[in-house]
Amino acid sequence: MFGVFAPGQDVARLTVFGLQALQHRGQESAGIAVGDGDTVLIRKDVGLVDQVFTEETLAHLQGDIAIGHTRYSTMGGGGWSSAQPHVSAIDDVLIALAHNGTLVDALPQRAWLANEGVQLYGYTDSEVAARTIGVDTRRAGHIRAGIRLMMQQLHGAYAIVLVTPTALYAFRDPNGIRPLCLGKTENGWILASESCA
Repeated sequence: MFGVFAPGQDVARLTVFGLQALQHRGQESAGIAVGDGDTVLIRKDVGLVDQVFTEETLAHLQGDIAIGHTRYSTMGGGGWSSAQPHVSAIDDVLIALAHNGTLVDALPQRAWLANEGVQLYGYTDSEVAARTIGVDTRRAGHIRAGIRLMMQQLHGAYAIVLVTPTALYAFRDPNGIRPLCLGKTENGWILASESCA
């Protein structure tokens, strides 16, 4: 998992470099989501980083903020629908979430979300986290408060990066079980699940 906030830089290419350093974490699929100020652009597919991202695909991922992920299945199976980042919407604002770890109470949370009228389309705990943040953000009025509420509801070992059209958020489980490294560039910040990225 990788995230970068670097205005004026080629954040999609920086994310590819980060994902190449993290390729050992998963070889099933790779994906990148970019916040361009207006929306979230995404490209993900089954395969290795170098198979999924070409010069042509990178040319379409322009913005100042990006997150990326390489996947191996832990929950929800494999294939394109389980590839991350997971895209969701909070009202009319797109978000994308990349997640490493396991949410131990994802199944009961799925039932809670269904009771809230939220339709789930896949079986990953990443979707559960994104949809929970959506419900909690609507209630709290701001995505930071929604993230905080999600962290009180869901338990497990996780590190998550989330991108909106204009912001990058990163957080990990309150016990800090999963690593989340923070680095600084000349004019921005990088987050990664391992310092090698």
